[in-house]
Amino acid sequence: MKNCSYEMPLIQNNQFLPYTIQVEPYFTERLCEMVGQVLLIETIRGNLQGVLVDVKSDHVVIKSYDSDTMFYVRLKQIVQVMTL
Repeated sequence: MKNCSYEMPLIQNNQFLPYTIQVEPYFTERLCEMVGQVLLIETIRGNLQGVLVDVKSDHVVIKSYDSDTMFYVRLKQIVQVMTL
């Protein structure tokens, strides 16, 4: 799978500093289709269950379905995703 990179400006000391983000477009697109579903996400640090709330270019937002806790998981940390 080919990675896409997006350059986004970073503002520091009132100056724009360019930086690049590596994006996996097929994985990100599939995650966008899963917004609102209950997922089991396996990360390099363990498993996480909850509702997928949002997908960004570098992370996802998961809301635990047994509390109001929000988790922000970097896409690079995700090993696999399973719908429940």
